[in-house]
Amino acid sequence: MDLKLHGKSALVSGSTAGIGFAIARGLAQEGASVIITGRSLGRVEQAIAKIQHSNPEAKVSGVVADLAKKEGAEQVFQQVPGIDILVNNLGVFEPKAFSDITDEDWFNIFEANVLSGVRLSRHYLPKMLEQNWGRIIFISSESAIQIPVEMIHYGMTKTAQLAIARGLAESTVGTQVTVNSVLAGPTRSEGIDDFVAKMAKEHSMTSGEFEADFFKNARPTSLIKRFATTDEVAAMVVYLSSPVASATNGAALRVDGGVVQSVV
Repeated sequence: MDLKLHGKSALVSGSTAGIGFAIARGLAQEGASVIITGRSLGRVEQAIAKIQHSNPEAKVSGVVADLAKKEGAEQVFQQVPGIDILVNNLGVFEPKAFSDITDEDWFNIFEANVLSGVRLSRHYLPKMLEQNWGRIIFISSESAIQIPVEMIHYGMTKTAQLAIARGLAESTVGTQVTVNSVLAGPTRSEGIDDFVAKMAKEHSMTSGEFEADFFKNARPTSLIKRFATTDEVAAMVVYLSSPVASATNGAALRVDGGVVQSVV
C-alpha cells in the first residue's frame, strides 16, 4: 500500500530510541521528511545516522531540546515553525508505590507526558487547520484504561492524553486534519529493558523469569503473552499519519496485545 507520505513533514517527540525512533524510521521509510528530537546532541545524531544507514535516501534532521520543559518547546518552534505530522511520543514512567509518589513526581511526569504534547499541539494545530491538512497523534498506553497500581501517576497521564486528543479532534470538524491516540501495550524498548532489569533484581529473578511472571500476574489478560516490538506499534502510527487514514479521527486505537478486554 502506498501511504502517500512523500512530501509530508513530521516531527516525533522523544525519538532517539524506543517507540519514537521506530516511528521516525517508519515515517522516513514511507518518504516523509522526519525531524528527530531528543535532549542529547549525540543521541540525536546517532538516531539520524542509524536511519540513514538503513535508508540512504531518508530525509532526516534533528533538533536538540528538552520537550518536557517550556523552554525546550520554544527551541523547537524557532527551528521548526510548521509541520504536517506531529507525533507526541515523549513519555517517562517509573514504578513507584502510590504513597511514595511526591508532589514533585506528579508535576514532573505530568509536564513530560502531558504538557509536552499540549505545547506542541497548541503551536502546530492552528497551522494545520490553516493549510487544511495535518495529523496529530498521541502515543498513549493501555495503562490509560487499566491503571497500573505500581504506576498510578503514569496511568493518569496516559488517560489525560486520551482526553486531550479527543477534545482536539472536535476542533477539526469538516477539515482534513485528524487527531488520534494510539494505546500501546507493554512494548520491548530501551525503557522497558531497564524496567524489567530493575524489577527482576528487586524480586530476585532473572529478566526472563520476571517477564514470564509479568504476563502471568501483572498483565494476565495479554493475548500475545509477550512484549510487542516497537515496529509493531510504529506501523499503526505510520498508517494514522497517512492521507489514506483520513476517515479515522478522534479515535483511540490499541496496539496492546489484547491486554484491554473491553470491546469499546
